[in-house]
Amino acid sequence: MTSALLTDRYELTMIDAAIGSGRHEMPCVFEVFARRLPDARRYGIVAGTGRLLDLIAEFRFGDAELDWLRDNAVVSTAALDWFANYRFTGTITGYREGEVYFPNSPLLTVESGFAEGVVLETLVLSVLNYDSAIASAAARMVSAADGRPLAEMGSRRANESAAVAAARAAFIAGFRSTSNLEAGRTWGIPTMGTAAHAFTLLHNTEEEAFAAQVAAMGSGTTLLVDTYDVKVAVDLAVKVAGTELGAVRLDSGDLPVLVGEVRAQLDSLGATNTRITVTNDLDEYTIAALRAAPVDGYGVGTSVVTGSGHPAAGLVYKLVARQDPDGTWVPVAKKSTAKATVGGQKFPVRSLQDGIAVAETIYLGGTPDVSDTERPLLATLVRDGVIDERFRGAAGTLLARERRELSIAELPADALRLSRGEPSIPTIYTTL
Repeated sequence: MTSALLTDRYELTMIDAAIGSGRHEMPCVFEVFARRLPDARRYGIVAGTGRLLDLIAEFRFGDAELDWLRDNAVVSTAALDWFANYRFTGTITGYREGEVYFPNSPLLTVESGFAEGVVLETLVLSVLNYDSAIASAAARMVSAADGRPLAEMGSRRANESAAVAAARAAFIAGFRSTSNLEAGRTWGIPTMGTAAHAFTLLHNTEEEAFAAQVAAMGSGTTLLVDTYDVKVAVDLAVKVAGTELGAVRLDSGDLPVLVGEVRAQLDSLGATNTRITVTNDLDEYTIAALRAAPVDGYGVGTSVVTGSGHPAAGLVYKLVARQDPDGTWVPVAKKSTAKATVGGQKFPVRSLQDGIAVAETIYLGGTPDVSDTERPLLATLVRDGVIDERFRGAAGTLLARERRELSIAELPADALRLSRGEPSIPTIYTTL
């Protein structure tokens, strides 16, 4: 398997031209950051790092890829020879996956020769932009749920590969489970799911459908009770499964009112421990609106896999420094209007006061002596081409989930508000 052609043509043609000018091996530093947060949100969540490391490990130009590039005259023979031997041998540092980030945070830094680093641009951005957008939206939903569990169930609203990535990002952000089996297999995420309306419609009666599901899954299952008449269905559900029925699911209707009615009905039938799960096009705002209702869990689909209206995080990948032949490091930056960048390699820390974040401090010009009130944010993900295995696979996903929880706990209280606003802490540049 290779990820080498999951890229834009101009990444390869730049390298071809750089080989011609003799500058393709010039040591460079590339940086990933966001100029702003989507929809005036107050923080973002870094996600996708574990997936990206897997894709970098698979980034090879085999015979099939080289033949296609040759047949389509994409690059010269000299470039093809270079691609045939491609292996990333540089160093990548970055925010740990699950970390909170803010505008201009240097989320990922790639140190390598120009060609080695620039060819990763599209891959890096396609992964981090989507996964971070999903995790950032999902984290807002987790806050709105106020401790009640959320399940990701948006596979039918996304590309099949994106569905797996979204499930992983949502889990990192605090969702408890996913309906996507591949996400469960690949990333170790707990899976959930019982039956849809089609199962009820398959049977002659609702009671017959409930009996079949309970026979297969036990009385602890979740029964979908809004195919026909909710009140009748709740009565039947308890009749069939008994008062130990695990849960009922509501997928339509005026949920704040309906949930209260169903809770009262279940209690009157003696099913006081039966939980109520709601679905039906939820997002962070509808979840927050249900906070006072007796809801026990939420299932979220479309909104989470589309980033709640913002399916890309707006991250960019820029060259910020190069090393001249005499060994001098030269900061480089764009000066264009509204897209200016800050040159030079950066060392970010989170400045804390009594354990609460007060600023994102980005040091320029060297590595600072970090004080007791500053938390360094960079981890080495790849050193001299060798990937740190801690950040990959199911174990890396759990590590990212833990990092997200710790990072959210550092934020000031107003960061969790759902209304539009400024980033919850400022980004401050300090030159050493």
